[in-house]
Amino acid sequence: QVQLVESGGGLAQAGGSLRLSCAVSGRTFSTIDMGWFRRAPGKEREFVAAISWSGDNTYYADFVKGRFTMSRDNAKNTVFLQMNSLKAEDTAVYYCTTLVKWPTYPNNYWGQGTQVTVSS
Repeated sequence: QVQLVESGGGLAQAGGSLRLSCAVSGRTFSTIDMGWFRRAPGKEREFVAAISWSGDNTYYADFVKGRFTMSRDNAKNTVFLQMNSLKAEDTAVYYCTTLVKWPTYPNNYWGQGTQVTVSS
């Protein structure tokens, strides 16, 4: 069983930055592809970003390209999402998870998520 603990969310102004973290346990972290997803109020959960097990490959949703950067530290079993140039429409609960298929197909493991609120 995979355990996922997201953190780093909060309130930011439009144009500001936040850095999300996700600690992973219960799997051999360094061998699994990871993704970030988000769910905005009243909307379905959507894909945000993915990173391969090695960290060599990343993939982003069009609406975050050039603004968000996903990275990982395999020594610490942690993935990160650096979010810059935040917009009000980035307001959502953000979740990390393992990927069952590269780059946008999540496994059915979800943590509690971390709330990101961007004020305009």
